[in-house]
Amino acid sequence: MEKRAGVPSGEQLTGQPLRERTVRFLALAAVILLTIAIYIYRDQMEGLAGYGYAGIFLLSLLANATIILPAPGVMVAFAMGGVFPAWGIALAAGMGAALGELSGYLAGYGGQAIVGDLRHYEQITAWMRRKRSLAYALIFMMALIPNPLFDLAGIAAGTLKIPVLPFLLWTFAGKTAKMLAFAYAGHWSLGR
Repeated sequence: MEKRAGVPSGEQLTGQPLRERTVRFLALAAVILLTIAIYIYRDQMEGLAGYGYAGIFLLSLLANATIILPAPGVMVAFAMGGVFPAWGIALAAGMGAALGELSGYLAGYGGQAIVGDLRHYEQITAWMRRKRSLAYALIFMMALIPNPLFDLAGIAAGTLKIPVLPFLLWTFAGKTAKMLAFAYAGHWSLGR
């Protein structure tokens, strides 16, 4: 059997204890089902923003819980910038986004073989593996910059078993700074 970088071979998977394989499978199945549900009901979720900070938190959590499929997370921060103070939006949306990104982390923990052929994923994983001490900086930067590749960073962090608390903290910091910028942009554009 040919081995690819970052993808466990059949022997490695069968050598894992049944409990660990079951947990990995359940984590991957939950992430897939959550992504499908969020994508199907994405239009109904926009109504959550009317519930203030709690709605912003929930909408941001759900928008960031999808894997690869886009959801309107930053647009809520932008739109709410005309209604609420930017710092409150940033904290609520940043916290929701960081917790939502656990889905990518769990996907990496539970099923790294699903993305083993993606060039960007392999580059991110290789960089994190070589520069373990700078992996948190990469997580922060990818959370800060609006891009669809953050899911790959989360998956890579889960695959490499980077501790979940530092992953969440650096993701929160980057996502909060990004949401603050979008909330201020909304405040300046939409006014009060």
